[in-house]
Amino acid sequence: MAPVNICVFLSAADLADRYTTPAREFARLIGKGGHTLVWGGSDVGLMKVVADGVEETGGRLLGVSVEFLSAKARQGVDEMVVAKDLAERKRLLLEKADAVVIMVGGTGTLDEATEILELKKHGHTDMPVVLLNTAGFYDGLKEQFHRMEAEGFLPRPLNELVFFAEEPVGALAYLEESRGIA
Repeated sequence: MAPVNICVFLSAADLADRYTTPAREFARLIGKGGHTLVWGGSDVGLMKVVADGVEETGGRLLGVSVEFLSAKARQGVDEMVVAKDLAERKRLLLEKADAVVIMVGGTGTLDEATEILELKKHGHTDMPVVLLNTAGFYDGLKEQFHRMEAEGFLPRPLNELVFFAEEPVGALAYLEESRGIA
């Protein structure tokens, strides 16, 4: 797979091993592939775990922080951009990405996830989007998306908007296939 910029939306919280172990595995796949991690730029919690894994295996780090979180920004990355607010941060994250992976997270992650899905729904992007359902974290959301589709709330088939992966290797395999660069 030719190197791509993979934007990862995820939590900055310290989480249990059932979340950090698969996140580290996915990060290593990104790094071993020579890809660039595009992420929120924080050096705490799950964001740190993923950035560490990418860096340790030879990938590049492109962070997009926000002014009020700049004290938590990772130092010594390949590139760091500091946005003035969350809206600009989301825009910059997506502008710098070739693909998006949604990992476990809270309301900020959901906000970012729905942003890319709305853009895709309306035809403003065609980049691949993967929801990595680590430890069944997004089972309820997946069910809700299927209900939205079944009841006519989505103008496009769900499988055109997002791919659900249960394991990190499946997430990267989908990106390779959809980018046509395997």
